[in-house]
Amino acid sequence: MELDPLLLSRIQFAFVVCFHAIFPVFTIGLASFIAVLEALSFKTGQPVWQRLSKFWIQVFAVVFGMGVVSGIVMSFQFGTNWSNFSYATANFLGPVLSYEVVTAFFLEAAFLGVLLFGRDKVPQGVHLFAAIMVALGTFISSFWILSANSLMQTPGGLELREGMYHVVSWSQALFTPSFGYRFLHMALASFLTAALVVAGVSAWFILQKREFDSNRKALSIALWMLLILAPMQVVVGDFHGLNTLEHQPMKVAAMEGNWQTDTGVPLLLFAIPDQAAQTNHFEVGIPNLASYILTHDWQGEVPGLNEVAPEMQPPVFLVFWSFRIMVAMGLLMVFFGLAGWVLRYRQKYHQSRWFLQSLRWMSLTPFIAVLAGWVVTEAGRAPWLIYEQMTHAEGLTPSLTGGMALFTLIGYVVVYSLVFSAGVYYLLKVFRGGLEKANQPHEQDEVERAKRPFSAAHASLEGEN
Repeated sequence: MELDPLLLSRIQFAFVVCFHAIFPVFTIGLASFIAVLEALSFKTGQPVWQRLSKFWIQVFAVVFGMGVVSGIVMSFQFGTNWSNFSYATANFLGPVLSYEVVTAFFLEAAFLGVLLFGRDKVPQGVHLFAAIMVALGTFISSFWILSANSLMQTPGGLELREGMYHVVSWSQALFTPSFGYRFLHMALASFLTAALVVAGVSAWFILQKREFDSNRKALSIALWMLLILAPMQVVVGDFHGLNTLEHQPMKVAAMEGNWQTDTGVPLLLFAIPDQAAQTNHFEVGIPNLASYILTHDWQGEVPGLNEVAPEMQPPVFLVFWSFRIMVAMGLLMVFFGLAGWVLRYRQKYHQSRWFLQSLRWMSLTPFIAVLAGWVVTEAGRAPWLIYEQMTHAEGLTPSLTGGMALFTLIGYVVVYSLVFSAGVYYLLKVFRGGLEKANQPHEQDEVERAKRPFSAAHASLEGEN
């Protein structure tokens, strides 16, 4: 059997991106949560906020490390598997990726050490500043990465000359028509991920009757975030969908499973898309609702996949069901945000056993939603690498063979499995230790720490006096 290097390269990149995406989406939100805890500790002086911060900083350190390790490989793939794409976009992607390192990675690296190890070595205000800088660094990093990806979705500000893109407008290239919607959508997803993980872990501790007061406060903050941000994400998602309809209509057609351009299109709750037959089987839908959601008109026109040749259509089954999984997770978040608000009104949000048990499982839903959303974003753009300008086949490395692509794919799966196993092991260790372990005083080193200059002379002078 002949191995297809294009298919294997796409599978490899999808695997690496999906594996990596779950870490930044958590650390971005968690860094901001830690900054809030540090600010509350600085303002109120109450030890509970510092206890919570110490615990979640440990979680952040493990997840941040996993994200860094898994993310390094992504940039390598541009050269190994997608050299034509890398060459064509070098004038834009080269500076953007370097800006991400200089402005974000260096900022995070500079202050991460202070955040992790400087609590008792620097003033509290400096430690708070370090937490804010780390949180800011995560957002700056996401800005550059999403700007690069948005150019592939809705390109602008570039001009193709002799097989190479030249930047004619940096503002248009960085701030493409879809960038603002995608950045806000991802930021809210990060906050929701942190909120649900904090809620799930806090609920687990409360059920175990461990550090009840501290975890009740963490759960309260997380539920307020869920109540406010989950409906906001629905609204932002709606605007993002309208933007996608304008700039990537075939992606929306695949999301809706709509084959024929028509008006009054139903919202399909269930269907089995058949791309070979260009139709759906076993459709269950709500009449006219897709038209209303996408155009805000009950008789609005929704594009159909038949507007392009079958080979230029996205993988409809994958996009169709990934979109529904993402939406289902979002609606669950809205429900639990409202349920938490009702239980808070009754003063039972930290006592209801079914609610606390459910929150434990809800901590997985943001990761499922993020992965499903990335599948919709990336698979929905197919077969385009740069939308309507460069296909995946055109961006592939010419010398790449199927055997080479398979070898690296297997290597990444093995290495990432080891990294993930180690990361999960240490995370579970942190969770089992809880706030009690995180707040134990560290033993003093047997070896005396280095002193400031001339301290020895100062000590001898005191001895003579």
